[in-house]
Amino acid sequence: MQECTNEEKTGNRMQENGLFDRALIQVHRRRALAKFAPGADFLLARAADDLEDRLATVERRFPIAVDLGGHTGLAAEAIARSGKADDIIRIEQDPTFLRGSFKGVVADDEALPLGPASVDLIVSLLSLQLTNDTPGALFQIRHALKPDGLFLGAMAGGGTLGELRESLLAAEVEQIGGASPRVAPFADVRDVGGLLQRAGFALPVTDVETFTVRYDNMFALIADLRAMGMRNGLIGRSPRPVSRHFFLRAAEIYAERFSDPDGRIRATFSIIWMSGWAPHASQQQPLKPGSAKASLATALAEAEKSKKAP
Repeated sequence: MQECTNEEKTGNRMQENGLFDRALIQVHRRRALAKFAPGADFLLARAADDLEDRLATVERRFPIAVDLGGHTGLAAEAIARSGKADDIIRIEQDPTFLRGSFKGVVADDEALPLGPASVDLIVSLLSLQLTNDTPGALFQIRHALKPDGLFLGAMAGGGTLGELRESLLAAEVEQIGGASPRVAPFADVRDVGGLLQRAGFALPVTDVETFTVRYDNMFALIADLRAMGMRNGLIGRSPRPVSRHFFLRAAEIYAERFSDPDGRIRATFSIIWMSGWAPHASQQQPLKPGSAKASLATALAEAEKSKKAP
């Protein structure tokens, strides 16, 4: 393991609470951007394509749209291609990522610089899973939306990189007798639905897409993750140097447990999609308890009678 740079040490000191060292995550993303290779952003590109498809089903336009923490501009480009927004603003923690023709604002996605009810559409692609206060971030998003404004988001969900997590854990337990976190924990789709409700979104909807990517070996997978800026950004990561022998053993375990007959390994990615609206009087409202004009018992009884009728 390489020694931390001054930039990384500064990030460690700045981030004392929470699960993620968010300053270090930005370091990893800047490095990935500097060494960008075609295809390295395939996860974000896939999410951006899905975003465009989802926006196509929404029968309205949004005067002001925000791409929140996308760090590549792919989300903003997807909004532009959809033709559903008049003005698009990107918000990034680091000005390095604000390249291109879109308007940009430097701010933390956990401390939005948006006024109450100030924008019509907010999208977030593969960023919210790296927030230390996800409920607070969602609340701020809902607060910034105008009445009947829309939030569309995608985040890594439970099961993502489960094979890599298991292989690294098994190798570390085998060689050291203990384990430290090396792959971030990811939320369950039901938990995410609950977070949308807690944040005050109307008509919240979640769905999950799980897919498998195959690699020649674990090292090819890790190279892809580094190219995406997805290195270990956990505050609880172990400072203990890791030997090459450890990774070789982890790669062996990965191949033993998660390879196909042709020898290639599998890597699972799970993307949770979220949508919710800022409340508005025009939206469909659930019936109040006791307001139904016919009882369920009566309906079931009538259905039973119709079955018995000749």
